[in-house]
Amino acid sequence: MESIQAIKQRFGILGNDQKLNRAVEKAMQVAPTDISVLVTGESGVGKESIPKIIHALSHRKHGKYIAVNCGAIPEGTIDSELFGHEKGAFTGASQTRSGYFEVADGGTIFLDEVGELPLTTQVRLLRVLENGEFIKVGSSKVQKTNVRIVAATNLNMSEAIQKEKFREDLYYRLSTVEIYLPPLRERKDDIHLLFRKFASDFALKYKMPTIRLDDDAISLLQKYRWNGNVRQLRNLAEQISVLEQERSIDAAKLKEYLPGYGSNLPAIIEEKKKESDFSNEREILYKVLFDMKNDLNDLKKLTLELMENESHTNVKEENESLIKKIYGNNDEEDVIPEEITDEQLEVLQIPQQNQPDKQDKYYFAEEIEEEETLSLQDKELELIKKSLERHNGKRKAAAEELGISERTLYRKIKQYDL
Repeated sequence: MESIQAIKQRFGILGNDQKLNRAVEKAMQVAPTDISVLVTGESGVGKESIPKIIHALSHRKHGKYIAVNCGAIPEGTIDSELFGHEKGAFTGASQTRSGYFEVADGGTIFLDEVGELPLTTQVRLLRVLENGEFIKVGSSKVQKTNVRIVAATNLNMSEAIQKEKFREDLYYRLSTVEIYLPPLRERKDDIHLLFRKFASDFALKYKMPTIRLDDDAISLLQKYRWNGNVRQLRNLAEQISVLEQERSIDAAKLKEYLPGYGSNLPAIIEEKKKESDFSNEREILYKVLFDMKNDLNDLKKLTLELMENESHTNVKEENESLIKKIYGNNDEEDVIPEEITDEQLEVLQIPQQNQPDKQDKYYFAEEIEEEETLSLQDKELELIKKSLERHNGKRKAAAEELGISERTLYRKIKQYDL
């Protein structure tokens, strides 16, 4: 029997990490059997190497080996691809077609990204695993097949089962033996070794000197998270080999090729984020409503003081930030009439009998409390009316009293159709 190192060399697997060696060892041990195997690990760790090892060391090595990317086949055609179809089974089925399970009879099928299979296809696959039977699309004839299934996924299968996206019984049939490949960040000692191998390969391919890293760059390489794992590291080595004229790379130059290095933190799990979305939105809504209530109370106080005092200079200065918050601070020049027309002023007049007595300083405040549901827009409109009335329709004087620009006041008048 070949050694682990010999197998790794034969299939181009680099690294001496203990977890990696254990994964290769398990593949070698299960290869002579017909046990179904599930290979797990993050995207880019090299899961496709394990089924090749299993097939090459099994008694099926002279049979067909077919690799199927389940995530790349449209849901409407996946059953036809795997199990075949009869002529006329669906639109475009002009002739009978054999599926992968029929073609690979006596060999091995590698189902990559098996977690992406539709639930209906999962039922068909379960039948193949249980008794080696399948039915072509559009047929009623049961056919037999003798295939070895090795599957791979980068999904968390426990979560997929809980969300009813993957059948629990199928999971247990596929994972008779589970082989886990560690991510690159857990193989820190292998990272520089892999980079050197890739750099050497690309130097040969592009006929140029090999890229070399200094000590700081090597340290940076080992500290990086590598979400894309070996695939990402290979792409990095190719980019640097092609783009850099200087063949010695320091840490500063390497950082330019490491995306998001400054915020190299573990990714937030999307599902947890979704679960907290509602509570976060509710907290924001409560805060907005609370701020609006405070603004309304401040506006009540300001309006009361404007009604009580003849001189409003102090009121304006003390409430400048509130006035700006409500009315804005647009000081742009514009050609606007100096005074409101008599017709507009007449519309603004409040009937005398409806006006509160200015001597009764608590009257207006009492009215405000009774109209607690009055909107902020109504308050603004009422304040503008009273200020224009007080200054006989003179826009400039009213704008100064309110602490806003003439242009903003005129825009408000047009907005409220006064």
